[in-house]
Amino acid sequence: MVAIVGSLVAFLVALLVGGLAIYVGASVVVDVEDYSHALVTALVGAIAWALTAWIPLFGPLLALLAWIWVINRRYPGGWLTAALIGVMAWIAALVILFVLNAVFGLGVGAFGVPGV
Repeated sequence: MVAIVGSLVAFLVALLVGGLAIYVGASVVVDVEDYSHALVTALVGAIAWALTAWIPLFGPLLALLAWIWVINRRYPGGWLTAALIGVMAWIAALVILFVLNAVFGLGVGAFGVPGV
């Protein structure tokens, strides 16, 4: 039971971090400031990543395209704008995780932001 609760807490913290990173990316690139929208985007993006990343040979590339597609569908602009939001979210996630892990020693990841 304790392991389930710990896993649930880790998932929620990682989702909150991923949502915050996408929120930062979207607010910088397209001036959209809606954290709940970013949380849903992080969750759907993580699901899209999980559904495609396992495919042999081209999985990681398809997963990245699926993640950018989710951002493209959820925010205004086109594919380039979505890719820029993704890059900004990735950078924001690195900074957030550095603070949480190095400064506070939490050891968490970012759910919904690939490669972090």
